[in-house]
Amino acid sequence: MSGRNKGEAAPARGKSKVWVLGWPVTHSRSPVIHSHWIETLGIENAVYEKHGVPPDDLAATLANFRAENVMGANVTVPHKEAVFALLKHHDEAATRLKAVNTIVDCGTHFEGRNTDGYGFMANLHAEAPTADIASKPAMVLGAGGAARAILVALADAGVPEIRLVNRTLDKAVALLDELGVEGTALSWEAAPARLEGIGLLVNTSSLGMTGMDPLILDLNKLPASALVTDIVYSPLETDLLARARARGNPTVDGLGMLLHQAVPGFEAWFGVRPEVTPELRALVLNDLNPNAGGEK
Repeated sequence: MSGRNKGEAAPARGKSKVWVLGWPVTHSRSPVIHSHWIETLGIENAVYEKHGVPPDDLAATLANFRAENVMGANVTVPHKEAVFALLKHHDEAATRLKAVNTIVDCGTHFEGRNTDGYGFMANLHAEAPTADIASKPAMVLGAGGAARAILVALADAGVPEIRLVNRTLDKAVALLDELGVEGTALSWEAAPARLEGIGLLVNTSSLGMTGMDPLILDLNKLPASALVTDIVYSPLETDLLARARARGNPTVDGLGMLLHQAVPGFEAWFGVRPEVTPELRALVLNDLNPNAGGEK
C-alpha cells in the first residue's frame, strides 16, 4: 500500500526515482529544490516526487524501494525517528541523533543519513562568513526535534558553552544528556538575563511561525555583535529577526538551512554536487508565497 496522497502525480515509469516521505507531505518544498537541480544539471531519467506514507505503511514502503525503482529518499515529519529504527545501516550523524532525513542506496543496502546539522552550519557560513560562533557561548531556544541536530552541530563546531532554553526545563536537561552535549538547561524566564556574553542566538522552536504563538524574549542583554538566526522561514523575517536587525545584530533567516541540507543527499544520489544559488532561493520563496513576486 503506497499511501499516496490524493492529487499527487503517479510515479514516472522507466525513471530512477527519489521520494520525499512524510505524512502528510504536501508541505514539502524538497521537490522544488531537487527538481530544479535535476533540470539545471541535465540529469536524465530521474524524477523527484512527493510520496505520502501513513505511519502504518512505512515499513512496507521502504521494503518496496527496489521494486519501485527508488534510488533514495528524503524523510520529513513524522517519519525521521521511525525510519532510523527501520534501517539497519546509518551514518554517524543519524546514529547520534537517532533520526534520518536522507536515505541513500549503497548497492547492497540502503543507508540512513542526517544532513540537518550540516545544513544549519552551511547556512551560517554562507550568509555570515565572518561571524565567529566558536569562541563564545550560544543560546538555543527550543528542545524539540529540530534542536537535536543543531545542538550537536554547535558542539562539534567547538562552541564553548551551550545554553538550552525550553518551557519545560526537564525536557531540556534530558535532551542535553541524551545527546551527550555539555550545556546548561534554562527556563524561558531565565533566558533574557543569560543572553549576556553570547555570540549566537538560535530559535529552533515553532514560536514566531505563521499561525503559531509569538516568540517573546527581551533582547536588552543581547550583545550587539551576536549573530541571530531563526530556522523558521514562514515568515522569512520573523519578529525575532526583525527586532534583532533593528538593534544592529547580524541575522540569518531559516530558508538557507532548508536549501543547504539538501545538497549532500543530491550529491549522494546523482554523483554531482549542486549549488545553492540566488535563483534557487527565489524559486523556493516564490513557491512558499506565489503572490509575493519573489524575494524582496
